[in-house]
Amino acid sequence: MRRYIYLILTMLVCAPALWAQRVEVKDVTFTQSGNYLVTDMDMLLSQLDDVRTNEAIVLTPYIIKEDEGRQMELPSVAVYGRTRYYHYLRNNGDMMITGPEEITVRADKDMEDVEYRQAVAYEDWMDNATLLLKEQTYGCCGDILGDNDRELARNTVLRFAPKFAYVKPAAEVKNRELSGSAFVDFRVNKTNIDPNYRNNVPELGKIQASIDSIKNTSDVEVKKIFIKGFASPEGGLSNNERLAKGRTEALKNYVQGLYDFPASTYETDYEAEDWNGLISYLEGSSLGSKDDILDIIRNSGLDPDPMEWRIKSRHASDYAFLLQNVYPGLRHSDYRIEYLIRDFTDINEIKQLVRTHPQKLSLQEFYLAAQEYEAGSDDFNYVFETAVRMYPQDEVANLNAAVSALNRGDLVGAEAYLPKAGNSPEAQYARALLTALKGNYSEALPKLREVSSQVPAAADAVQQIEKVVRY
Repeated sequence: MRRYIYLILTMLVCAPALWAQRVEVKDVTFTQSGNYLVTDMDMLLSQLDDVRTNEAIVLTPYIIKEDEGRQMELPSVAVYGRTRYYHYLRNNGDMMITGPEEITVRADKDMEDVEYRQAVAYEDWMDNATLLLKEQTYGCCGDILGDNDRELARNTVLRFAPKFAYVKPAAEVKNRELSGSAFVDFRVNKTNIDPNYRNNVPELGKIQASIDSIKNTSDVEVKKIFIKGFASPEGGLSNNERLAKGRTEALKNYVQGLYDFPASTYETDYEAEDWNGLISYLEGSSLGSKDDILDIIRNSGLDPDPMEWRIKSRHASDYAFLLQNVYPGLRHSDYRIEYLIRDFTDINEIKQLVRTHPQKLSLQEFYLAAQEYEAGSDDFNYVFETAVRMYPQDEVANLNAAVSALNRGDLVGAEAYLPKAGNSPEAQYARALLTALKGNYSEALPKLREVSSQVPAAADAVQQIEKVVRY
């Protein structure tokens, strides 16, 4: 009989409560403060004064970001029945159910409410995280007899996260050109080329190397080889014209003999006296009489032969210097090789060329390659950085490189590209975006509104900033 009585008493003591324990929580704040996320609330414990002697109610606030699978528990508040409270004190010192950080309260009618305040180091994942309260009822044997969660607050963080507007370049025929100058020496008053005369071997080699660099490249077709010869201003104009014309023709024939291009590939021109070259030298020189010589060239109205005589007679010593040191450089042959690069349609080939031969790609082909990568990824950024390196003066190339820099948070890099990005609506949007990302919302808003009807991303940016400012 005593044994049965003992069992009945044990069952009565350890039986779970038949009602759901709920604690009221008031004045909840859950927000970022500097480098911390602060949780502040009042837990009204008066409803828990009838916690059974061998039970405990554990209240655990926790932060959760479900879409990122992140969670952090905060210190618990535990309300213990009398017997269980003293049991823990006797056997575990101050180590209670949830550990040493637990806020421990013994259930009785006079227990005070808890002013709960905790601050944890802020992490990026805590943006828009949720604060929940887990309420658990523990029985006498350590079993959890009841368990429920409720949402208390959300750490609402409005951050400016704009959309980035890249521009697809127009298709183009990839006509390219390579140009240079060669200083081929001719014997006095002669127009025939001696390849071994003076410095002609490396100078003729310049032209050949330029043509070979294109001719020997796959996917490229040479379309035109243009040669223009110049003579210097000393001597008579008619003789200089004969020399410039004849020497240009001689150089064309020399180059033509090296290759099997059609005769129609070659085009020539000549300039009897390179006065522009002389002007360019004088403008950057420290020659004592340069101002008067320049005035004679620009304003005298004289024909070339009398003009040259006036310079020579007025400034004999400086003329002698020019004749010895400058005029030889005015006897030159400029050349230009025009060529066509084929279009590429295989996206894998285009992606490979970005790394190996980017000079073969059009801006549109660079753009197609970028679309194969995740926006903002290293590969994506590399494509636009390479494109602007190949087309440093192109507005679209600079704009897309600037937008790529904005996307990865490189505001300094974006600022460097934007001056060359033109004034299209997308370029205006990118500049306004840079201002906004620097935090100057009041300055950025009117600029964003101005282009919002033309650039949908700008309209979205306006809405975001207005919400952030209101918040």
